[in-house]
Amino acid sequence: MPSGAKSITLTAAQVQELKHQFSLMRHDINNHLSLMVAAVELTQMNRDMTPRMLVTLGDVPPKITSEVQKFAEVFEIALGRVR
Repeated sequence: MPSGAKSITLTAAQVQELKHQFSLMRHDINNHLSLMVAAVELTQMNRDMTPRMLVTLGDVPPKITSEVQKFAEVFEIALGRVR
């Protein structure tokens, strides 16, 4: 352990809550990635949809980043490291 680092103990309930939050994040990210795959497939089937699907594809990465950030905040709070 690095010098100055404090040991952290989580309760079973806290670990369960983190697992639950992690599961939710994985689910939401999977949904966003599925949307991206569907947008690409629609573009391949119908080139006229390309402009609309490009907008959809551009909207998804910030949503994924947001999901990861939300989980990071929950994780940091559980560890007692609030910014």
